[in-house]
Amino acid sequence: NYFLRIEVEVLGKGHSDLGEVAPEIKASERRTAVAIADLEWREMEGDDCEFRYGVERSRFQEMLSLLGLETYQVQKLSLQDSLQISFDSMKNWAPQVPKDLPWNFLRKLQALNADARNTTMVLDVLPDARPVEKESQMEEEIIYWDPADDLAADIYSFSELPTPDTPVNPLDLLCALLLSSDSFLQQEIVLKMALCQFALPLVLPDSENHYHTFLLWAMRGMVRTWWSQPPRGVGSFREDSVVSSRVPAFAFVRMDVSSNSKSQLLNAVLSAGHRQWDCFWHRDLHLGTNAREISDGLVEISWFFPCGKEDVDVFPEPVAFLNLRGDIGSHWLQFKLLTEISSAVFILTDNISKKEYKLLYSMKESTTKYYFILSPYRGKRNTNLRFLNKLIPVLKIDHSHVLVKVSSTDSDSFVKRIRAIVGNVLRAPCRRLSVEDMAHVARKLGLRVDEDCEECQKAKDRMERITRKIKDSDAYRRDELRLQGDPWRKAAQVEKEFCQLQWAVDPPEKHRAELRRRLLELRMQQNGHDPSSGVQEFISGISSPSPSEKQYFLRWMEWGLARVAQPRLRQPPETLLTLRPKHGGPTDLGEPLWPEPLGVEHFLREMGQFYEAESCLVEAGRLPAGQRRFAHFPGLASELLLTGLPLELIDGSTLSMPVRWVTGLLKELHTRLERRSRLVVLSALGVPCTGKSTLLNTMFGLRFATGRSCGPRGAFMQLITVAEGFSQDLGCDHILVIDSGGLIGGALTSAGDRFELEASLATLLMGLSNVTVISLAETKDIPAAILHAFLRLEKTGHMPNYQFVYQNLHDVSVPGPRPRDKRQLLDPPGDLSRAAAQMEKQGDGFRALAGLAFCDPEKQHIWHIPGLWHGAPPMAAVSLAYSEAIFELKRCLLENIRNGLSNQNKNIQQLIELVRRL
Repeated sequence: NYFLRIEVEVLGKGHSDLGEVAPEIKASERRTAVAIADLEWREMEGDDCEFRYGVERSRFQEMLSLLGLETYQVQKLSLQDSLQISFDSMKNWAPQVPKDLPWNFLRKLQALNADARNTTMVLDVLPDARPVEKESQMEEEIIYWDPADDLAADIYSFSELPTPDTPVNPLDLLCALLLSSDSFLQQEIVLKMALCQFALPLVLPDSENHYHTFLLWAMRGMVRTWWSQPPRGVGSFREDSVVSSRVPAFAFVRMDVSSNSKSQLLNAVLSAGHRQWDCFWHRDLHLGTNAREISDGLVEISWFFPCGKEDVDVFPEPVAFLNLRGDIGSHWLQFKLLTEISSAVFILTDNISKKEYKLLYSMKESTTKYYFILSPYRGKRNTNLRFLNKLIPVLKIDHSHVLVKVSSTDSDSFVKRIRAIVGNVLRAPCRRLSVEDMAHVARKLGLRVDEDCEECQKAKDRMERITRKIKDSDAYRRDELRLQGDPWRKAAQVEKEFCQLQWAVDPPEKHRAELRRRLLELRMQQNGHDPSSGVQEFISGISSPSPSEKQYFLRWMEWGLARVAQPRLRQPPETLLTLRPKHGGPTDLGEPLWPEPLGVEHFLREMGQFYEAESCLVEAGRLPAGQRRFAHFPGLASELLLTGLPLELIDGSTLSMPVRWVTGLLKELHTRLERRSRLVVLSALGVPCTGKSTLLNTMFGLRFATGRSCGPRGAFMQLITVAEGFSQDLGCDHILVIDSGGLIGGALTSAGDRFELEASLATLLMGLSNVTVISLAETKDIPAAILHAFLRLEKTGHMPNYQFVYQNLHDVSVPGPRPRDKRQLLDPPGDLSRAAAQMEKQGDGFRALAGLAFCDPEKQHIWHIPGLWHGAPPMAAVSLAYSEAIFELKRCLLENIRNGLSNQNKNIQQLIELVRRL
């Protein structure tokens, strides 16, 4: 491998003397490099040229070419590119050529599919190559790479990469894809890998540019929860960002050759019980034996998080495990980093030679604990012992730090021994670093940190100027976001009364004038304020001419505001259930059902209220149009929608829609999209904690907030682009996805006004939609507010295509469809169903509901989704059955859209009119 790090210069008809360039190269290796240089020259003979042949460069470039990623080296692949709806979104396809592999990996990862790392290519056998008796069958041929053994084959193939019938090592695919992606797609890839419980890339090697990147930004935003031991209760619950949590780390590296697999050993150490989860990819997995071409030098990280149960937890506290791919002698910089960030380093090797002894001797100043795992070849034992005896005083170890594992060693006992060593280190004072601390060490060693780019740092500085003023979230909202709260709540109530008055048979003009006067008075009060310094700073951040800086700023704001969130939000999920008001009691319509953390949406709400107040005064003639200050706000918001940020459609604090703001935003969106403005609106409704946001995120790769502890209450919308080549077939250019959030609480009729309001909001969202997904928990009835919306829409003739989704929220097993659930929609309605019918003056609830289309057994669209997790959180991975069921639902929804089974698709102008009417 020595000659891989030099370049062979071929000048004229000869080549340079490699003995002069690198005299330490062995003669055989020198001849190999010369042979390659001569081969290249013979292929170019007759040309008057001078070229430089870089072996590593060709490997990287050829890998990119093989995977079809060479075009993304200047203009990186973006998150929006990867989320486009295309023909491939509707089929469960297998890659047939290497250029399919990156897209297949991204599609599976977006769907949280645990098989995403399986890069097998499946090729259709041509008809003339099939046996006669199998002409009508489609055979699949799975191609494996069987490397040649002879030197001649190595000489002519070592600079070549896998051909189309040669599968790519999954780690090479991951590295190539990450190096071709922008920072935001890298972040998405790492986040999805974490949900699948895959080991994450921490140091990304780049042989092309000869620098390695520490992926700090890519892990920003990853929040994990765990329970400390004992006891398992509210006080033991923890929730923190993985980049800021200080935990002990243990590194596993290979020196020269090792018969034992580091990755398999790590998987066994991390896995509780008898089932082993393949967190780290290893040689015994499918394609695991394929030679790595560009991923040597990759450092991976994974964590163990306890669930608070002593009989289940492997370790009593969070622990990080690091894995260096390749030999430490070839990747000394990464090894040096690991020794400075780890509490202990485990070195796996079969032999310790003089060269390896010198490498380890240079670590004599290190305070890290070292452990050796040996599997000695026959006849090498004495050599290993001789060098180990020399290293014992240098590395400050003893014979207990040397473990021997051969084929006859009991694997379970050996794993227990490794765990015991880790446990002993944890109980003693040891090094504990966060990922941020590790990045600081990486900088000192000369590694590039992805977060250090100018745009990212400028965005971070702007975020800190805003968040450092936030000492108390409630006080900040009251003092800095002045147009929200009481002023907006009162204005929303007046506008609602004014709207209802328009439908009255003979509305009193005096009352109408009074409402108009009150509304203008409230809007003038709002318009009398200027944006606070924090809001002005926020507006400057989203007005940046640099799209990347704008996205960096929004991400930093999300995390910065989460960091100053109220401590009461950091509670176990079961505790948050008690925060909900009891059914039947008096309830304030403006009071959230659970504490709502301060988020980016509050700053956008404030911008929306400035625009609403100003627009209202312009409409009333109280303000000349030429004096408008905030007319550009909807344009700023529409740009955020186009970059993939979910925007609030229904205000979660007042449970109302700021119509002028929403329609202004849609107008700007229409202007920016020009001819590509055909829309399908897809909404998801259901009571909180039925998994609807997770379902949408998994289905389309969206960013809706999940979980009560972090989720705002309002309804949010996010835009998905349909690929131009597919838009004609699908019948739309974009899909606008609406998540109802926590709007539909499933309250009883005795809750009075709240139920009526929830029913109205459900009607609004379903009325805007072409397709509606109703998310229900197993054994639960359809919420009365949604039934109420069905009854209203049935009368108007506007009924979206609907799909009922029952999600198994608790069982980790994978259940099949239950006949009881299939019959549920046909059963006579309970109190909630009757109440919904009676509110619409429909008399008997059962007769009214029986007339609805969804009660027709021939037309029912009912889906049963298995549990999300496979195993017990926090170490559970997403269930493969869940991922596959969500994909089938997605395929069905897109098929219905393509076949025109949804309501007539609309353009943005038609949607604006529909918003105003509804």
